Amino acid sequence: MPVAAISPDVLAKYEPVIGLEVHVQLLTATKMFCGCANRFGADPNTNTCPVCLGLPGALPVTNAKAIEFATLASLALNCQVRERSIFARKNYFYPDLPKGYQISQYDKPLAEHGWIEVPTSSKTNKRIGITRLHMEEDAGKSLHDGFSDSATRTYLDLNRCGTPLAEIVSEPDIRTPDEAFEYLTRLKEILLYAGVSDCNMEEGSLRCDANVSVRPRGQEKFGTKAEVKNVNSFKFVRAALEYEIERQIEVIESGGSVKQETRLWNANDGSTYSMRSKEQAHDYRYFPEPDLPPLIVSAEFLSETRKKLPELPEARRARMIAEYELSVQDAHTLTASREFADRFEAAARTARNPRRVANVLLSEVGGRLKALGLEQEQSPVSMAGIVLVADLLDEGKISSKQMKQLFDVCFEKGEDFAAVYEREKPEQITDASALEKLIDETIAANPKQVEQYRAGKKTMAGFFVGQVMRASKGQANPALLNELVTRKLEG
Repeated sequence: MPVAAISPDVLAKYEPVIGLEVHVQLLTATKMFCGCANRFGADPNTNTCPVCLGLPGALPVTNAKAIEFATLASLALNCQVRERSIFARKNYFYPDLPKGYQISQYDKPLAEHGWIEVPTSSKTNKRIGITRLHMEEDAGKSLHDGFSDSATRTYLDLNRCGTPLAEIVSEPDIRTPDEAFEYLTRLKEILLYAGVSDCNMEEGSLRCDANVSVRPRGQEKFGTKAEVKNVNSFKFVRAALEYEIERQIEVIESGGSVKQETRLWNANDGSTYSMRSKEQAHDYRYFPEPDLPPLIVSAEFLSETRKKLPELPEARRARMIAEYELSVQDAHTLTASREFADRFEAAARTARNPRRVANVLLSEVGGRLKALGLEQEQSPVSMAGIVLVADLLDEGKISSKQMKQLFDVCFEKGEDFAAVYEREKPEQITDASALEKLIDETIAANPKQVEQYRAGKKTMAGFFVGQVMRASKGQANPALLNELVTRKLEG
């Protein structure tokens, strides 16, 4: 149901309080407690075994790679990794949970007390706390749609049972939907850099639930929260929070009280709706998993894992801005993914002018790719080709106009820059006497424009530069041409 329009004055009376719970599938080859393949897209119920199906007598064995990835994620998120953590059984009944319980962690999680810094509307950074990161196994998947008898039957695909998860729980430090969006963006970016997950929301390898409440500004006590589920993109998380904040304010302003409940997001009508009441916390009857010993993270293991931690996005941006004299915006674009940043840096180290490499890559090549709806991997111009362009520009051997003409050929024919340049081989005129001859001819043919320049209209210099550039068929060296035109007109 749409929320009635709420005035800015009423909205300003309340402060939202938001906490996020993010489930991340770890990028291991096999599942958390068995040897079944951890792979999306297989035929239903083919990646299963007695362990992940919970058959009698089957015993779990912890995946060492999953522990490494979860520890790596914990360190990347500034968490304190516990030396001793405990696996526990979380008991509940649901058709896609064949064991009748989920192996998780409860009061002794793998890691606690982390944080992520996010940008805010005031152009400052804000630290969002991370309460805990704990390990658990995923449940299967109930399929309610897509079958001829979906109206009366639910189908089960148990391939996902036992997939290793890291659940990352934030502190209730988030105050706006925009902050929530930035937190999720930074979290995903860090996890991708760490290489622990592909974070593909469409395939369910990153899922987010949002807890949100509102309270009068200045009040310390939290309001009654609602948990919003079924949100499959960061954009929808922001939209769902915006809706839910306004809905709760409307309830309070109309004299009602917010119910503690779980709500689902409906992207079709842009609203949330009630799924079930949560007046009391569900009793999962946690108890230590009897088939698994305590998980011990030794100082040696922690040290070795820390060595595998790559340079993370924020640190890399700061270094690249200083090292290559990049703008903040360019640094953000170049570090959007670890692979893209690696490719740029490998190329930049071989170039005369790394900043020019960034300009050509982002403005010229990137602009063309965006216009054509292509990804960087589909560019006909390689990173080596971009370095060649940047060096030729830096040496004054080609002009910006010539670069654009050569790129036109590259994209039209699907050829790399080196091949096109070798064939077309445009050369700039850098001979001052040759350019002076063209300038003299242009000045002689345009006496009126000369008078205007000498009468104080200095912008007419651009007219003469353009005329000479046209006469030279775009081959005049721009810097030298500008210098000679000014000298001739002033003489």
